[in-house]
Amino acid sequence: MKKVKDVTAAIILDGDGKVFIARRAPGENMAGGWEFPGGKLEENETAEECLKRELFEEFGIEARIKGFFCESRYEYPQGLIRLLAYFAEITGGEIRPSVHDDYRWVRTDELPGYALLPADVPVAERLVRMMRDRKAIRGQNENGPKPK
Repeated sequence: MKKVKDVTAAIILDGDGKVFIARRAPGENMAGGWEFPGGKLEENETAEECLKRELFEEFGIEARIKGFFCESRYEYPQGLIRLLAYFAEITGGEIRPSVHDDYRWVRTDELPGYALLPADVPVAERLVRMMRDRKAIRGQNENGPKPK
């Protein structure tokens, strides 16, 4: 049985419902791939601790982890990755990428247009569905009958 490497990812949404993604810089593993920010768990570290550390190390931002979103697994040539995605919000610092050469705030329905890393794709698909469903529910409430 292959060893599973746990990694974390942050789903950071702004007030307009746009999500933060970043592109791995040339010279980095999987250069050019877009991803939700995060990184590998270290020994004796919780997923939440890992995510806070990685966001600070790779982007210079402090974050509050709001809750678990979903899990994705992908078999890369170097091994099986279990991606643990959490909702997070930026609480301090200024975005300054260190291992990424670009970052963007994108509408969730734009995510399929980006070359996301394979482990991130199922997370993005689920996020797109969630946001679409949320808009549909909000639309029903806005267009439904008014209480008397």
